Amino acid sequence: MEFSWKIIIDAGIISAGLVLATFLRTRLRFLQRFMVPNALTAGFILLPVYNYLMPALGYSTNRLGDLVYHLLSLSFIAMGLRSRPAKTPGDKSKSVWAMSTAIMSQYALQALLGLGLTLLIVKTLMPDLNLAFGLHLPLGYALGPGQAYAIGKGWESMGFEGGASAGLTMAALGFMWACVVGVILVNYGVRKGYLPHHSDDMMKDKAMMSGIVPRGNERPVGSRNTTDLEAIDPMTLHAALVALTYILSYVLLLGITWGLSFLGKAGTDLATNLWGINFIFSALTAMLVRVVINAMKVDHVLDDDSMSRISGMAVDYMVAGALAAIELVFVGKYWLPILVVSTVGGVAVTLTVPWLCSRIFKDHRYERMIMIFGVSTGTLSTGLALLRILDPEFKTKVSSDYMLSAGLTFALFIPFILVINLPAQASASGTMGPFWTFMLIAGGYLVYSMLALAFIAGKKAFLKPRTIWLED
Repeated sequence: MEFSWKIIIDAGIISAGLVLATFLRTRLRFLQRFMVPNALTAGFILLPVYNYLMPALGYSTNRLGDLVYHLLSLSFIAMGLRSRPAKTPGDKSKSVWAMSTAIMSQYALQALLGLGLTLLIVKTLMPDLNLAFGLHLPLGYALGPGQAYAIGKGWESMGFEGGASAGLTMAALGFMWACVVGVILVNYGVRKGYLPHHSDDMMKDKAMMSGIVPRGNERPVGSRNTTDLEAIDPMTLHAALVALTYILSYVLLLGITWGLSFLGKAGTDLATNLWGINFIFSALTAMLVRVVINAMKVDHVLDDDSMSRISGMAVDYMVAGALAAIELVFVGKYWLPILVVSTVGGVAVTLTVPWLCSRIFKDHRYERMIMIFGVSTGTLSTGLALLRILDPEFKTKVSSDYMLSAGLTFALFIPFILVINLPAQASASGTMGPFWTFMLIAGGYLVYSMLALAFIAGKKAFLKPRTIWLED
């Protein structure tokens, strides 16, 4: 009897990469100094393995892409099942709305910048470049490798050859901006006196630098038991709920697909595109499941930290697997636009995030700026890693405000995701109408962000516009 070992082989290879990367983090000063996530290191280690060694052994990378696709949705579900942080009574600082505005501004700005640069390259150097290429800037930088892969893979069916690999490469470069430039910004803040004095000491914390809690140190609690072990392991219950929610989201999309089929070819095409953004529907389903759990008053059986561990594991495997899935042949094909868009985009983020954050926030401005910079170039885990240097025990409201703002940002961002295929459709049809429609929508998001900035920051909103960091 034959059994399929492909998913086990992929999981085993990624696991070996993560273990090796964890060991290297404890030994290599460069990885420690710039706090390079182990998953990122593992992805780069596995890149030549999947591009050269595995094909020589007759092994395809298609299953690796499937793994990344599902892990992305599972990570969103695990975070969506967490409880909502309680609002601080009497908080009139509008910090949650401000946090959402800062994040949304980066989505819009990166989309406009990436598409503008793509159009310029198409008109001058590469007329055959897909018009959707520039959207890999916000997908890879502000969203992450999973989203860049899932949406880029969908574009391949619309004529964007190598769309998934181009997106993953952009995400990898975004991680490098987050790690290298993020640490530089932290050091700059320490020198300028924007940060507490303990921030400099945190850069020398052995546990944080090596990524391993030293022998003899107290080990932080990562999750808590909510069930009796004799009945069911608590992690089994949490994992089962995540898997059940994923099945429910699958049924939801099946129902939507069935309903859209009555609209003919247009409806069928839309349904196909929706499967590429399955993570959106997974997150929505998770939020609905959480509402039901709260209504049934059984929310005490769920532990937020356990859900965070499940999400963290999914993200680590997803990031390592996504980078390993990059096909280098397409990196060589798109090296020029990748270099141009990623560099200009990275510089733009480095300049605009401090500019906006120094004006829109009233407290913990530099800490909030570092957090926003991390999530605008890497992922949530990258932003939290940078924030931990400044706020080791997350005692400030920065991390909790971000979690609260995530719901608002997600709701506002759904229309953006639903029309994200328009530039790819423009390339496929040879008409510029869909491209300009998306540019108009992205511009609308940027206008909204600027109006929100003016309302929240008041007179400070556009004070000294040439000053990157506005002093108190």
